[in-house]
Amino acid sequence: MEKSQQRSILFAGDSVTDCGRREDPRGLGDGYVNFIAAEVAQQGVAVSNVGIGGDRVVDLQRRWAKDVLSSSAQVLSILVGINDTWRRFDSNEPTTAAAFEEGYRELLTQAEPHFQRIVLVQPFLLPVTAGQQDWAEDLRDKQHAVARLAAEFGAVLVPAHERLTALAADGGGNTALANDGVHPTSLGHAELASIWLETVNV
Repeated sequence: MEKSQQRSILFAGDSVTDCGRREDPRGLGDGYVNFIAAEVAQQGVAVSNVGIGGDRVVDLQRRWAKDVLSSSAQVLSILVGINDTWRRFDSNEPTTAAAFEEGYRELLTQAEPHFQRIVLVQPFLLPVTAGQQDWAEDLRDKQHAVARLAAEFGAVLVPAHERLTALAADGGGNTALANDGVHPTSLGHAELASIWLETVNV
């Protein structure tokens, strides 16, 4: 799709996308979506946000028709996966990589006819505790699934995990970008927005 056609972007996902958007009169929240919206507004591109904290793929499936398929946006961006890992460790509710990929594929199959361009943001983790090293192994298979799905559906893959991990190593450490390893700091959100914009090239 030509840049001139990208007039509206819809962001879907979990708390990293939500980021207080339901308390924000603009509906954007104060995270990476807000940073992206400020940047693309100069090009006349509108942004909307339907992220909800705590969501896994199965939760997106329940509200997909209402929140996503009904949208008139041309571009859809999805960031989901960390809660599919997290719930295994804090609630004993694991999501296998196969189930994650199958559910995600269903979302994309439904979305594909409605959007001119789809963006998949790689779920990321910046471990800050010893226990989160175990999370990383679980999440890795889901990251591979997202990459496969991006290739399968011709979607843009935003390499958030690799880029944020490299940035953390270059200075400040993981806590500078995500205090708890999952939710970005203001700096982390700004960096995530930059990675998104550089990759998607709106």
